[in-house]
Amino acid sequence: MSRPLPDAASAARAELSETAATSFDRLAGALLASPSAPLGPLLRAQLPGTAGVRWLRTENLPPTTKPTALRAAQWLSLFQCWLSHQRTPGPQAPGPRRSGRPATHGHAPGAMAVPRWGQ
Repeated sequence: MSRPLPDAASAARAELSETAATSFDRLAGALLASPSAPLGPLLRAQLPGTAGVRWLRTENLPPTTKPTALRAAQWLSLFQCWLSHQRTPGPQAPGPRRSGRPATHGHAPGAMAVPRWGQ
């Protein structure tokens, strides 16, 4: 059984379409799994690079802010930021086939050592 969302998160979720609301639930669930944890580390796990820090700065929030302290507008803003950094699902490009074994000659697959006679 999942936890109920705080009032501000519920208000933000109510403004979204049904498909967006399921994505919002994933974000909110990840951030509210430990509601007393500060947002800084939580956003580092959810947003790539410095996107979480930049979002906190645009909202004038310190990294020690708790997820339960966010207002509805901040939840929506965070959700839009999170959506903009999510990978778009689609067909995967076929990559080189690799066995599960590492290269036995000490180089990456396909790499060649520099011949010693050329030094």
